[in-house]
Amino acid sequence: MRVVIAEDNVLLSTGLELLLGRAGFQIAAVVDDAAGFLTAVRRHRPDVTIVDVRLPPSFRDEGIRAALEARREHPGLPVLVLSQYVEQQYAAELLSTSGGGVGYLLKDRVSRVDGFVDALRRVADGGTAMDPEVIAQLVHRAGDPIAALTAREREVLALMAQGHDNTAIARHLVVTDNAVHKHIGNIFAKLGLAVTDSGHRRVLAVLAYLNAAGGPPGA
Repeated sequence: MRVVIAEDNVLLSTGLELLLGRAGFQIAAVVDDAAGFLTAVRRHRPDVTIVDVRLPPSFRDEGIRAALEARREHPGLPVLVLSQYVEQQYAAELLSTSGGGVGYLLKDRVSRVDGFVDALRRVADGGTAMDPEVIAQLVHRAGDPIAALTAREREVLALMAQGHDNTAIARHLVVTDNAVHKHIGNIFAKLGLAVTDSGHRRVLAVLAYLNAAGGPPGA
């Protein structure tokens, strides 16, 4: 599985390269700016990409902008964004793109090697990998649309958004698979979303709905 990494911090980029190499990934390119990332994606057509939100020269939003442009050029390109902090606008923009294969993790998750590698594989397979803190803030922004959800349904929604399947959710919450299935059905019914969609498409639909309902950051 070929990976393109866009990260200006040499220690982190080197660490990612070593970590992923040992996990069986092939590092197609490691770049330190947005232009280099787009060039590498066009040249190597990677299976998955890792992009820092903030890249040179201004360290504002070059990375996320490059990731969004790359997904426009190559629909469905798997992108895992890394950020030092939760930046709701950037997370929401990434989630609003069509198709799956998106992730947004805080950088401290990289140190949890097994979890990080699992998250990257989920994204590469077209799923989602959202940091729990990102989900918590997006859900908080959504306000009224989830007011009808029970506390347990919110827990299930958060775990769905992180990319967990029904079995993993059941194990995490110590409930049966049937209970999880019922909770998910209730979530989609209360949010007015189709329950027939499966996998990451359902998760993305929920996140897109919550994002749209939340309005612009800071509203």
